[in-house]
Amino acid sequence: MTVSATDHRYLQVARTLRKEIVDGVYPVGSQLPTEQQLCERFEVSRYTVREALRRLRDDNLVASRPRAGTLVVPRPTTNSYAQDVVSIDDLLAFASGAQLTIESNAMITLDAELASRTGLPAGSEWLAVRGYRQADAGGAPVCRTEYYINRAFAAVGRLLQRHSGPIFPLIEDLFGVSVVEVHQEISAVSVTPELAAALDVEPGSAALEMQRTYKTSDDEVAQVTVNTHPSSRYRHSMTMRRVKG
Repeated sequence: MTVSATDHRYLQVARTLRKEIVDGVYPVGSQLPTEQQLCERFEVSRYTVREALRRLRDDNLVASRPRAGTLVVPRPTTNSYAQDVVSIDDLLAFASGAQLTIESNAMITLDAELASRTGLPAGSEWLAVRGYRQADAGGAPVCRTEYYINRAFAAVGRLLQRHSGPIFPLIEDLFGVSVVEVHQEISAVSVTPELAAALDVEPGSAALEMQRTYKTSDDEVAQVTVNTHPSSRYRHSMTMRRVKG
């Protein structure tokens, strides 16, 4: 991954160690070098090393134990998902239950229109994966799906032809990062004639456009997804409770 000049030094250390863990330099069960050894290797302070190790703990890559040092641990797996979204783990349900048919998968440079829709910088390069999700084979698409994946994680694209579920768990596994924040915005839009034909709805009919921005523990945008749902094929439910006291 590239590191900009504005990145804090501890992020550089964390990214280097994260890559080495993912690449098997430090396999599961092994011990990372001591804080002092890391300080000497990276020519940084003990505070910087401790902040880098904290990032790795946030990503569930290591565990620090008194007098035992810092050990590389297996990453936990999640298999939960519901469309009543209350946590990041819940985002696994819809994508797991609806088959993704990919139409295109290529690096692109964002123009002004796409930058506006995604909230990403115009002129930046992202891996664009576009297709449709279907709940039933042969049925009408549930939605149009667009993924815009950070070029630092673009290697995930080679795995997608054999993958129909959500993409962010693949990014986590391949690169050792953790998605810790997802910001979601829902807008009402009109279906364009081109999209209407693909979704089997009337041009100009109502749809919901759901944009999600996925950020890692390094506050880096891993991906942005844009799902366009015909209004008749989407329902979002949420239960709110009054907090006592």
